[in-house]
Amino acid sequence: MPVKNLVTGGAGFIGSHLVDRLLDAGGEVTVLDNFSSGHTQNLDHAKEKIELIEADIAESGIWQDSFRDIDRVFHLAALADIVPSIEQPAEYYRSNVTGTFNVLEACRKHEVKKLVYSASSSCYGIPDGYPTNETAEIKPQYPYALTKYLGEAQVMHWCQVYGLPTVSLRFFNVYGPRSRTSGTYGAVFGVFLAQKLAGKPFTVVGDGEQTRDFTFVTDIVDALVAAADSGLAGEAINIGSDNTYSINSLVALLGGDVVHIPKRPGEPDCTWADISKAKRLLGWKPRISFEKGVGILLGDIEYWRQAPVWDEESIAKATEKWFRYLSE
Repeated sequence: MPVKNLVTGGAGFIGSHLVDRLLDAGGEVTVLDNFSSGHTQNLDHAKEKIELIEADIAESGIWQDSFRDIDRVFHLAALADIVPSIEQPAEYYRSNVTGTFNVLEACRKHEVKKLVYSASSSCYGIPDGYPTNETAEIKPQYPYALTKYLGEAQVMHWCQVYGLPTVSLRFFNVYGPRSRTSGTYGAVFGVFLAQKLAGKPFTVVGDGEQTRDFTFVTDIVDALVAAADSGLAGEAINIGSDNTYSINSLVALLGGDVVHIPKRPGEPDCTWADISKAKRLLGWKPRISFEKGVGILLGDIEYWRQAPVWDEESIAKATEKWFRYLSE
């Protein structure tokens, strides 16, 4: 019998790539999404092969019945981004904490065999050491990071108390095709690619020497499937590229002029995952190099034609509350 999978947030960036992988493996796929950030066009090529349910996981309801007879749940649905989480903490709590509770209860009621949770490396805040391993202190800097970690804490607790087999994967700086093009100022790739298309300079934060553990989306999907296939339960595991790359090196690969904008509070100078646990327990390792991943995006750069083009003034306005609340 084919494996029955359910993906919350399956119309989103990572979720839609995961749906493709699960279908390629011959599985059955149900997708839950409220389309607050996901898009139906991400699944247009697969719509005849999946069951797509529009639902808000923050509200308990009949959508929870779709968990009946499901083998594996991949919980990716969440509100993301720093600035809106500072402006609307209640909405982030509702989506990322209450929503996760409702998903867990649906899994428990219908005796789902495995839940894989998409956690965030932002839980580490500004780490004390690099590469950062899973035993590092948890010190979120803003509501998005906090609510994603509270979701993870629930996932671990449901495993401990109710015996629900769960694995939490802490993603580091995911990028790739289908990443978000609209909404609040956020991920560096979307910002830079739209600026490149518009012939505008790249807005580099600080001196550009800060580094990020940029991890390609198909490597993330590999890890999600490996976690679901594993016999693990109650584990939190870092998923990263096994390296860290400066923003200046990204600019060099993209090619273009630069303007510098103020360094932002609450942001680490480096993100870099220690992925030895993922290698050991999941038999997983990343396969897409940074150079190859950037090349893939440049080859599909027209995707960002409709994305907002940010400049120094609009970024300053969008991040005003970021500076107000996070500055020491």
